[in-house]
Amino acid sequence: MSKQNLTISEMQDMQHELYEANKEKWGDATPEHAKNHILFMVEEIGECISIIKKKGIDKIMNDKDVRSRFLEEITDVQNYYIEVLNRLNITPEEYSNAYIQKHNYNMNRNYEKDNSKKYNNKTF
Repeated sequence: MSKQNLTISEMQDMQHELYEANKEKWGDATPEHAKNHILFMVEEIGECISIIKKKGIDKIMNDKDVRSRFLEEITDVQNYYIEVLNRLNITPEEYSNAYIQKHNYNMNRNYEKDNSKKYNNKTF
């Protein structure tokens, strides 16, 4: 598949396809399994962090091999993320609406004020 900009629907369809090909090994795609996928996603985020710590941002930006490895790990994060949406039956429309709502909230948000309370009144 050669596409440069996948939609949420397309990613969910691809993840359904992957699940169907592996469902005998992976078991039922129930909502209860979503928490496991969140944990797997966090593990993959840890692998992204490890690359950042060990190789640095400069190499992610400029070294083809490091960038490729980082993209592989961040794609794993996205795969688990999409699987969580699938397991919880969250539609692309439902997610898109929530995303837009959160974006609009964030556009008017005072991050400095919010974070100063969270982090002992230190500003960023």
